[in-house]
Amino acid sequence: MQVVDTAAIVTGGASGLGAATAAALAARGATVFALDLEPALAGAPEVKGVTYLAADVTDATTVGAAVETAAGAGVPLRTVVNCAGIGPSARILGRNGVHDLGLYAKVIQVNLIGTFTVLALAAERIAQTEPGADGQRGVIVNTASVAAFDGQIGQVAYSSSKGGIVGMTLPAARDLAQHGIRVCTIAPGIVDTPLLATVSEEFRAGLAAGVPFPRRLARPDEFAQLALAIVEHDYLNGEVIRMDGALRMAPR
Repeated sequence: MQVVDTAAIVTGGASGLGAATAAALAARGATVFALDLEPALAGAPEVKGVTYLAADVTDATTVGAAVETAAGAGVPLRTVVNCAGIGPSARILGRNGVHDLGLYAKVIQVNLIGTFTVLALAAERIAQTEPGADGQRGVIVNTASVAAFDGQIGQVAYSSSKGGIVGMTLPAARDLAQHGIRVCTIAPGIVDTPLLATVSEEFRAGLAAGVPFPRRLARPDEFAQLALAIVEHDYLNGEVIRMDGALRMAPR
């Protein structure tokens, strides 16, 4: 599928994976709408072709408004990349007692239900566009994590949410096939995002040393490169792709 002269939505688009993906899509000629929380938008980079919209993926009203804005851009809405997510850590039985049930619910709400909300509302508008070659109308790329498969101690909420995204991939692709919409998921390993900017170089080096090859952290632009490859490769559908340098996470 061609990206030029189409519209795209990227959630979590103010930083990290989302910002890199929004910039890559814009560089390919897409009109990009990067969604994020209002406070995050204050630090978002200025990128030609990228318009920032305040939206909370847990709020169907703000998501719906953002989707309508993208769908009314004057070019067909073809691409959605879901990058928004949170990753707090807590054990089921920790020093302060049982895992906070509200925290567990919040992680599921943001990471899993938020992803589905954007997927469903965007798919509705993509399905209304004129089809291209082979009846294709668009593609949705979701973000899981290697934690969906190799969840570590303290990642029970995060792994649950990302495992749900993995499980969503094939049935979503099958559901939306009749509308000419493909669905794939990327499961990144350890990516050098702003989340890791606060940790020491020694800790970062330790993380990188656990990756078989290349023995380094992944870069956000590599995630964006893979997302673009999925968008442009018409026969990729219903697939979960690990981007992790052959990493398999240890228990801790």
